[in-house]
Amino acid sequence: MKKLLVVVDYQNDFVDGALGFPGADKIENRIIELIEEFQKNNDYICFTLDTHEPDYMNTTEGHYLPVEHCIKNTKGWELRERLQKYVGNNPVFEKHTFGSMELGKYIQNLGVNEVTLVGLVSNICVISNAIIAKAALDKNGVVKVVRDATSSYDLVMQEKGFDILKNLHIEII
Repeated sequence: MKKLLVVVDYQNDFVDGALGFPGADKIENRIIELIEEFQKNNDYICFTLDTHEPDYMNTTEGHYLPVEHCIKNTKGWELRERLQKYVGNNPVFEKHTFGSMELGKYIQNLGVNEVTLVGLVSNICVISNAIIAKAALDKNGVVKVVRDATSSYDLVMQEKGFDILKNLHIEII
């Protein structure tokens, strides 16, 4: 059965933009390596984009995280340049918050039994979408998060997030 790779929010603002942090760029080669592996195996690939509008500061997230980022159609919103060529016909899910219900529905309809997640930020958007993926799969579905293809500005919270995911039977590989 085919597998799905989900590349979560590997966008300019999270690497070297408004919410960029040291080390975010270091996972790019690993993400590309995994994309190419999934392509070679004829597996599925999709992308998520953190997507906000100019009224971001008036949203709930803007209240708690008052840093404008990933405003639609800006350079910061765009997928990293080296990843753009991989989008092709692969779905891209724009999401206004951490997790994507649209991604969950896509996973249910796709009929895969294994989902692998990579990208940013491990303890926020990656964890949210990993839990959604787990809920979208059947009782024997497997969700994996690739440790060396995700990162966070807070590595302590990243490890706590990984512990929570393990507790939910999501593999950290």
